[in-house]
Amino acid sequence: MACWYEGPLAAFATETTGTDVETDRIVSAAVVVQDAPGIRPRVSRWLVDPGVPVPAAATAALGLTEEHLHRSGRWPAPVMYETAETLAEQARAGRPLVVMDAPFDLTLLDRELRRHRASSLGRWLERTPLYVLDPPVLDRHLDRSRKGRRTLPDLCAHYGVPLEETPDAAAGAQAALEVVRAVGRRFAGRLERLSPAELHALQAVWHAAQARGLETWFAPSGTEEAVDPAWPLRPEVRAAA
Repeated sequence: MACWYEGPLAAFATETTGTDVETDRIVSAAVVVQDAPGIRPRVSRWLVDPGVPVPAAATAALGLTEEHLHRSGRWPAPVMYETAETLAEQARAGRPLVVMDAPFDLTLLDRELRRHRASSLGRWLERTPLYVLDPPVLDRHLDRSRKGRRTLPDLCAHYGVPLEETPDAAAGAQAALEVVRAVGRRFAGRLERLSPAELHALQAVWHAAQARGLETWFAPSGTEEAVDPAWPLRPEVRAAA
């Protein structure tokens, strides 16, 4: 029987107006599904008119003008519903979901669902759990001694995965999926006996430890940098009474 990293995988990625999961918005999203290595993936794409001004820095980074988003993007409510339903379909099919920096993308999707659907991502996943694979969490734990950043371009370069110069959400999702397959092969001796469910649980522990390590690393410089230990989804922030 093939190991999980040689079997069916899905991947999710977004492009956003910024980096704050509580206030920023999704402007594009993609889900990539690949049944086995080398097989052409199936890709679902969404373009969103966020309904708010998009910072110039964001449009420059995305290669999408605000005019194009207004003209070609769909209203957020149906897009968030379709995206969440697609992730739930992956869970029901038993496909692990690759998400680069899962606490960002999944939390932002959750906040958009709350904002536009009066719902939450958890409601789509109540009956069937979604097992997440997060490339930087896996890489940091399995290759702790390696110096350097663990962004998607860095991981692609390290593991020999092609990445477009200016990737969109679909290209980013596909690259993250291939990175996870490469991580699985390189560390097969440590991963092949773990199920996606076991690995999901372990990543929550590893991410929390990595968050504590980052805070410790920042401390000597006098920088109070809080790193959220929650993974793969940050809890809802309640407004002060």
